[in-house]
Amino acid sequence: MNESTHLEPEGISGKETELMQFPCEFAIKAMGRSTPQFEAQIKSLVLPHVNDGKLISIDTQPSKAGNFVSVTIRIMADSRLQMDAIYYALSDCDEVLMAL
Repeated sequence: MNESTHLEPEGISGKETELMQFPCEFAIKAMGRSTPQFEAQIKSLVLPHVNDGKLISIDTQPSKAGNFVSVTIRIMADSRLQMDAIYYALSDCDEVLMAL
């Protein structure tokens, strides 16, 4: 492979390329078992990381059989650090089966 086509993994060259430009609209989706408290739990994990006036919408969608639910929170994201903090909070929650 010649030098002009060599691709380095992010961070090796000391230059990180930001794929997103902030602020931007972003949807966070968390999925888990359908329980009465799941939506409130997701809100309690995500909203502390969202600045005033930056919440766009919250949508809850049950699965076809009703056993699972997804909660989508749309925000105006301010930074990658903010997004990382949200995903770490969701990942630490045992009730969250998947976060996208």
